[in-house]
Amino acid sequence: MSPDPAADFDRSMMHRALSLAGKAGGAGEVPVGAVVVVDGQIVGEGWNHPVGSHDPTAHAEIQALREAGASLANYRLVGATVYVTLEPCAMCAGAMVHARIARLVYGAADPKSGAAGGVFDIVRSPLLNHQVEVEGGVLADECGELLRDFFRARR
Repeated sequence: MSPDPAADFDRSMMHRALSLAGKAGGAGEVPVGAVVVVDGQIVGEGWNHPVGSHDPTAHAEIQALREAGASLANYRLVGATVYVTLEPCAMCAGAMVHARIARLVYGAADPKSGAAGGVFDIVRSPLLNHQVEVEGGVLADECGELLRDFFRARR
């Protein structure tokens, strides 16, 4: 079986998102990290910090989308892939639809509020004017363990 360069790239970007998630965890925030990639280049990064910033929208994905939009001078991120360590919530999934993200790759599933096939499937809803291709489970064990360790330490 030959190596799959696309899968290797996905894992590489998820490792970067995990590194960003570590920044969130180190600041006492839920450890979620996100990366936006266009044409093989990172154009936006983010990590959770709603508590510290007093901003309920300061999720990793929103931060990464904002940075990508500024980097590309466009609110439409056509052709972009978002890598995130946790399945996005409804707010973040909706933002990805509005930004016209082409592909979402996430690590751990979120059975309580996931909106990319978990609880909801906003990113692939035929009721909306754009759908996002989804691949879940990339480095799921590592992503899930980071979250479990964080919540275990808080109990």
